[in-house]
Amino acid sequence: MVFESFASAQSFFLWSTFVIALIMGAVVNKTGFCTMGAVSDWVNIGDTGRMRAWLFAMAIGVLGIMALEAAGLVNVTNTFPPYRQNQLVWIENLLGGLMFGVGMTLASGCGNKTLIRIGGGNIKSIMVLAIIAVIAYFMINPFPGSDKTLFSLFFYDWMRPLSTTLATNQDLGAMLFSADKLAQGRMIAGGVIGVLLLIVVFKSSDFRGSFDNIFAGLIIGLAILAAWYVTSNVMVHTETETVKIQKFVEDWDLLAQATDVKPAQAGPLAPQSFTFINPMGQTLGYIAHGFDKTLLTFGIMALAGVIFGSFLWSLISRSFKIEWFASFKDFVNHFIGAILMGFGGVLSMGCTIGQAITGISTLALGSLITFVAIVLGSAITMKIQYYKMVYEADATFLKAFITALVDFKLLPAGLRQLEAV
Repeated sequence: MVFESFASAQSFFLWSTFVIALIMGAVVNKTGFCTMGAVSDWVNIGDTGRMRAWLFAMAIGVLGIMALEAAGLVNVTNTFPPYRQNQLVWIENLLGGLMFGVGMTLASGCGNKTLIRIGGGNIKSIMVLAIIAVIAYFMINPFPGSDKTLFSLFFYDWMRPLSTTLATNQDLGAMLFSADKLAQGRMIAGGVIGVLLLIVVFKSSDFRGSFDNIFAGLIIGLAILAAWYVTSNVMVHTETETVKIQKFVEDWDLLAQATDVKPAQAGPLAPQSFTFINPMGQTLGYIAHGFDKTLLTFGIMALAGVIFGSFLWSLISRSFKIEWFASFKDFVNHFIGAILMGFGGVLSMGCTIGQAITGISTLALGSLITFVAIVLGSAITMKIQYYKMVYEADATFLKAFITALVDFKLLPAGLRQLEAV
């Protein structure tokens, strides 16, 4: 995908993102794909259909990147964000994932689901989006008149010393195989993980008989791959060479024409795929700066595409419905959940889509840690809510929390505080 000008290359980069995201938003709305719902179905009623759809999307991402990378069609090592970096910020992945898992449970869905719900008429999800956006923006950007961010104020000093600098990149292929066998190692690691995921997914006859779950996992996985492919291959032809769009911006003074408009940063033009928490902060910055087109990014277009796709499907299916908070408690839960998702999503460098599908497609260890932490945080929160609902006044938070940990075999059975239900 070679273009004769930077403007046409950037336009394709952004609008192709919007179209892919639009398709994904419509399919997610149509099929009921929901990562928080997947955990809820599994924990509360033992239904693994939506969980398998999530794993199916992961499998497609892993196997697809394995094939595309082997063919030289994508490079997912130097990406935005840097999933394969050699600095393993495991405490950020772990704590951020736990916070995000708790938050998405309280706020009725992950970042992607929040956008889907907005497209379907859910006004309370607009509040969730706004809170996440403010926190995500100031986790990265300094407060006005200051050099401090939320991350530097609350997390940097005690978290970064706990990070580990690896001898290799943190993807499993690089960690398990020597440098001279890196390409083969990534193919082997991706192939093994992808096939194992497919076996787990299609072992269920119920899943094999569910069109919506199969369709959702397939389309979401392919959307992740499509975004990786497009953002890896948009090129600009200059008088002397053909360069990738990110490189063009990095060498702007040498390559740009007088009519070109320089983006605020080159990083957001690197190879990437879908994630939704940091883009919420990007969107806030874009709006706050008067829709400055130099701030328009992949993430902003992805966010708009998902909302619009969901909106279109809600009109086609006549499911558009204005929703508001059911009670003050419902408002508080969503408010707290949004705060936790904002902090957690940035700390862990992604959400249930951004880390648990996009990140895992790169085989990054940090993405695997985040995925497990998100599921664990969400599952424990659901158990606590369930025990408090069943036992009411007899179930204090501490009793429900300890019992939930026992249910997941994280504490000995002898510490159980409430009878299993």
